[in-house]
Amino acid sequence: MNELVTGEAVALELRPARLPSRALAVLIDLAVAMLAYIVVSVGLLVATASLDEAAQIAVSIATFLLVLVGAPIAVETLSHGRSLGKLACGLRVVRDDGGPIRFRHALVRGALGVVEILLTFGVVACIASLVSARGRRLGDVFAGTLVVRERVPAGQVGFVPPPPPWLAGRFSGLDLSAVPDGLWLAVRQYLTRMHQLDPQVGRSMAERLSADLTAHTGVPAPQGVPPAAFLATMLQERQAREARRAYGGGVAAGAAVSPTAGSPGAGSAPVGGGPVSEGLAHEGPVGKGPSGEAPFAAPRPVEAPPAAAESGSEGSGTGFVPPA
Repeated sequence: MNELVTGEAVALELRPARLPSRALAVLIDLAVAMLAYIVVSVGLLVATASLDEAAQIAVSIATFLLVLVGAPIAVETLSHGRSLGKLACGLRVVRDDGGPIRFRHALVRGALGVVEILLTFGVVACIASLVSARGRRLGDVFAGTLVVRERVPAGQVGFVPPPPPWLAGRFSGLDLSAVPDGLWLAVRQYLTRMHQLDPQVGRSMAERLSADLTAHTGVPAPQGVPPAAFLATMLQERQAREARRAYGGGVAAGAAVSPTAGSPGAGSAPVGGGPVSEGLAHEGPVGKGPSGEAPFAAPRPVEAPPAAAESGSEGSGTGFVPPA
């Protein structure tokens, strides 16, 4: 089982698709493509009846490449990995890290699909899928993609703890392009299983992953921030950027929420700079996750902020409360 995050920043336990469901999706796509190819070919045959034989052969080759190769590539690119057959079977093509595919991924898959599926009648694709541990054909291997099950029962969905509110937006200006996809996947797998690990083992894993992120970004965790909270904040920032890229800058699920006025962390402290706040002390967890334990302990200021003191409201937004 592979736990992934979709490019729309929705935390789901997506699993690699099995060969039968992938074969059914391919058959549906091929049936639609062949029907379109026959209709277009008949129309072009009537329209080019006055041309010589060489011109008609050239038109036939162009039609084959355009309908059976170019159209699937365009559909996968525009739909972010969901063709008609995959949509009917609840499948989707994603990157190895779970992000949305782009044109280059669809191009490699489509080009190799001509050999794997069309010219060999799917024999090569079936053999490659059976040999691969995650059911990937050669096009997926060279493109760095994976076909996953998009529809998963709600009871099987894992819980990824969100970062503390007082860290939201802290790394919005940080360059994350140097972080490899495998490291993001490892971070999410740790956050999903952190409650199942021995506390000492989980702490060492969080420190190691935090050090790896620091090595690729050049920005260490702020002083006083637990490694797990730092990992959750960085992962949410990455998911928010993927969401903005997928939706054209619109607000999407999982996007970072800016700190409210008067709450700790609302200041313009530099990324990865000094401590989160002067004189922070850790208190017990405020909210609890599904396992009955709070993922992170939220720090509290020694002195209440002026805004909170004036309003007299309880809980100034520094507590870590998982979403309902």
